[in-house]
Amino acid sequence: MNFRIAMAIALIAVVGIGLVFTFETPRVGTSQQGYRGLGMVSLTHDNDAARLEAANRVPEPAPPQDPSGKRSGEVYANVTVLQDLDSDAFLRLMAAITEWVSPEQGCAYCHADGDELSSDRLYTKVVSRRMLQMTLDINAKWKDHVAATGVTCYTCHRGNPVPLNTWFNDPGPPHARGMSASRDGQNVPSAKVGFSSLPFDNYSRFLAKGDEIKVVSNTALPAAGGSTIKQTEWTYGLMMGMSEGLGVNCTFCHNTRSFADWDQSSPQRVSAWHGIRMARALNSEYIEPLAPQLPEAHRGPLGDALKVNCATCHQGAAKPLLGANMLKDYPELGGPR
Repeated sequence: MNFRIAMAIALIAVVGIGLVFTFETPRVGTSQQGYRGLGMVSLTHDNDAARLEAANRVPEPAPPQDPSGKRSGEVYANVTVLQDLDSDAFLRLMAAITEWVSPEQGCAYCHADGDELSSDRLYTKVVSRRMLQMTLDINAKWKDHVAATGVTCYTCHRGNPVPLNTWFNDPGPPHARGMSASRDGQNVPSAKVGFSSLPFDNYSRFLAKGDEIKVVSNTALPAAGGSTIKQTEWTYGLMMGMSEGLGVNCTFCHNTRSFADWDQSSPQRVSAWHGIRMARALNSEYIEPLAPQLPEAHRGPLGDALKVNCATCHQGAAKPLLGANMLKDYPELGGPR
């Protein structure tokens, strides 16, 4: 055998043995969520717990303030949200929101230097006021999804002025929308569909337009109002995005005996049903109307605002912040005031 070939084979063998002993294959664990034999099992890697814990640390709450006895609307000018909140509690909340949303920019992110605090000159203040109203609305009207845990600004922002994991109406790359051979959104790599071949702009259909989510037909033969293969692909694309956003398998919500049967599904499927409609409502009622006020960097290529999906809050965890309840420390965010 040629000496060089023999040396190359020996080197490959040594490197291979070294890799075997150096890199241990991550162990996969399972968590049973339904009856045995139905495939209702969640898969977990041994490093998931540490990663999720690091990504979902909750900041310490600000110390409670003794009430001043005066309403914030009486003490401060141009307070249109939480005007009935005690003025000292109002300042405590503003300080917390600054840490949650703009820790590097500080108060100047919404209040321009040299301006009165009541000024609405900066678009960020106008947007933050609307987002505060949205938070109150979520905690008051969407308990079927957020339950008593609720949300705060930190749930989505995590120290970022613009939350991670937002989306916009995506026309796709030029080669995906050519006149001669349109792919209709397919075979375009996108994290929104787990980099599969499914249509990539699924959120615009289900989390903005409100298309009906349907896969299985109720009749043996095609009938009016049935599902097309294309509708099925759009739905699967949405499910892939939800699975990635929550860090779970399909069986977190569905029973493998019958994915469509609600009676055999887990309670999480009901929560997800409400979550889809909540995201759709937030995008249409609160976020999209703000598009004209946003700078170009906070809008998509078609001019629409950066919108929310499941991953915006969940960020890879089945429960945002691993179920931590920040609302108990800031009960003023629990509903309209």
